Amino acid sequence: MHEPNWRDLEAIKRLKYKYQRCIDTKRWAELRECFSEDATAAYSGGKFSFDNRDAILQFLEGAMGADSFHSCHAVSQPEIDFVDERTAFGRWCLQDTVIDTHFDMIIHGAAFYEDEYRKGDDGIWRISKTGYQRTYEQMVPRKSIEGLSLTESRWAKS
Repeated sequence: MHEPNWRDLEAIKRLKYKYQRCIDTKRWAELRECFSEDATAAYSGGKFSFDNRDAILQFLEGAMGADSFHSCHAVSQPEIDFVDERTAFGRWCLQDTVIDTHFDMIIHGAAFYEDEYRKGDDGIWRISKTGYQRTYEQMVPRKSIEGLSLTESRWAKS
């Protein structure tokens, strides 16, 4: 293993945080910046797999882009190992909550991401491979919780 430069370590952490923020705020153009062009993804243990940046972004926007889709994806416990000055691997704990008002469901789950990162010729770290396997996921119909209401939404139409 290569001894990391603290700037590279922080750049990878910020990259992963940006990835999560862009998903939750539906910033698809900014999310594109997080991936190498040849990036691959295998979400939910490979149930949803993609072999390039465009396919990954098409899936994420299609799955999470609706105004009825509200999410919070939080990552923690980074374990980042550097192979060399341009390649690294990372493991992250994921906790996520989704409220889908169209399907009237709440989804809560946890997983562990396994990522690969590559530093480009421009000096910027990008995700070259990502994916996770769930440790658990639960779904609850919103109507089953008496008095539950969504009191604020960034995407609600007034």
